[in-house]
Amino acid sequence: MKIKSHSLLCILATIALSSPLSALSVNAQKAVSKTWNPNLKNGMYRNPVIDADYSDPDVCRVGNDYYMTSSSFQCFPGLQILHSTDLVNWEIIGAALLDDYPVLPEYQGTELDWHKKVQHGNYVWAPSIRYHDGWFYIYCGDPDQGLFMTKTQDPRGPWEPITWVMKGKGLIDCCPLWDEDGKAYLSHGCAGSRAGIKSVLFVAPMSPDGTKVIGPSRIVYDGHEDQPTIEGTKFYKRNGYYYIMSPAGGVKYGWQVELRSKNPYGPYEEYVGMAQGKNKKVNGPHQGAWVDTQNGENWFLHFQDKHAYGRVVHLQPAKWVNDWLVIGDDKDGDGCGDPVQQWKKPNLPSSGNFQPKESDDFNSVDLGLQWQWNGPYSQYWYFCDAKNSKLRLYGVQQAEDVKNLYDLPNLLLQKLPTENFTATAKVKFIPNRTEAYKENDKVLGESAGMIMQGMDYAALKFVDTKKEGVVLQYVTCEKAEKGKAEKVVKQVAIKTGKQPQPYTVKYAVDDIPSPRIATQDVWLRVKVHSEGIANQIQAIAEWSYSLDGKKFNKIGNPFTVREGKWIGAKLGFFNTRTAKKNDAAFFDVDWIHFEK
Repeated sequence: MKIKSHSLLCILATIALSSPLSALSVNAQKAVSKTWNPNLKNGMYRNPVIDADYSDPDVCRVGNDYYMTSSSFQCFPGLQILHSTDLVNWEIIGAALLDDYPVLPEYQGTELDWHKKVQHGNYVWAPSIRYHDGWFYIYCGDPDQGLFMTKTQDPRGPWEPITWVMKGKGLIDCCPLWDEDGKAYLSHGCAGSRAGIKSVLFVAPMSPDGTKVIGPSRIVYDGHEDQPTIEGTKFYKRNGYYYIMSPAGGVKYGWQVELRSKNPYGPYEEYVGMAQGKNKKVNGPHQGAWVDTQNGENWFLHFQDKHAYGRVVHLQPAKWVNDWLVIGDDKDGDGCGDPVQQWKKPNLPSSGNFQPKESDDFNSVDLGLQWQWNGPYSQYWYFCDAKNSKLRLYGVQQAEDVKNLYDLPNLLLQKLPTENFTATAKVKFIPNRTEAYKENDKVLGESAGMIMQGMDYAALKFVDTKKEGVVLQYVTCEKAEKGKAEKVVKQVAIKTGKQPQPYTVKYAVDDIPSPRIATQDVWLRVKVHSEGIANQIQAIAEWSYSLDGKKFNKIGNPFTVREGKWIGAKLGFFNTRTAKKNDAAFFDVDWIHFEK
């Protein structure tokens, strides 16, 4: 057989065509987005196909199904798994990392331990997803701890516990390759911030079962002169050539590089398959996945960095010319393509219009797959109250050294779905005042609300106070990542009333708790719009609230949204307290809806 690509090897699993794996598009709940639609008329699509922060995407094909994962950094559940049958419409079907993450003994109890501190920008970098011998594998790099692997036979999960393939500091961006002769290899890059060197790529021999590196990892390419900041390796084999496809030039202005050799250890020739060119709207088109379809077409998925919106996913047509992959539209015939804004859809069965889910009515016993915590999480933090169709967040005691909301692990967040949208949530705050009033503080240490999280953040939050009762504050915090204090921009009083006595009180003899107070239902809203394009793009958020769900009152000035550490800004909820108590405040979210 002439072509031996990563995805054609997946055809060895032809049983998937009649198995539950290929039925995912039928069984999984599809979400029709009200904010972004990449589908155009007459069989065309527009980029980005996912206008949300799925950084460093990688894709593999199994039969007629396509699976994607992306960097998740400190966010959990991590390594979200997306599925598509047409490469344009994608849905989240699971996550490979749930509520735990390994920490090397030497880092336990240090600043690199998530039990001690939120790991902004650390942990899961640039994963690769592959299908081999009946198993799905994901490999990823942790810049402080080494290279990891997890696997499963069902991409919806569960996935096996993540394990080290190679320990070491500065190891990132890894990708496996299983060769026809039974040997296996692992490519990777290195993080200059930890390793003290960058712009070099490595290949190491790996055990055939993919569990560990079994020999020295050697440098196979030095990009310092021609391809600075080369990283993000994806390892393939085709027509007798070993290919390492990697981004170079940096996130904001980079390009897509291809290296090829007849030997996995080199020497490697180099080629630039795509660059920004004359496209003024798509800056730095690079870092992603080559995939061939069951109908013989070639496509490439990559990210574009849109600052506060994160790294969004584009789909580019591709073709092989003289054993080099030309990506995008090569109008001038120089062999290097430009990214396309619109193109004819892949020759694949249409799957309809859907995107990763955004809105949530909280009518399930499980959290929606779009939600991620700001770190590994605890089951004590929330209750999916499907009976009453709401989400209840419990107030979590924050660490003494936490300066602001940025460092709270119990932020429940999701990615921004597109550039222009409005998100509205119906909520209620129920403080634990019975315990709180034993304190002497003016502010009783309990607060909950809705947050636009980034290295600068803004939030609408309920705060329980002794003198004024429960108030709704609009707060902002600039340079939150540096521990700066947040500022109260505006404050309004919110009515409260007593909750009904529990029906079980008639059975009690003593120690009958007083009914809690609760705010009235309040609707919180944030409207986001973009200004500028490419590297000048900004996200502007305007906040408002309503006491009846109809009339909304603007609060504060427009806020310029800022990205997080290596991730886009995220929107969601929190409930926190400073006091140590034996029970928590409640923050009930009835629903959150996203619209254009």
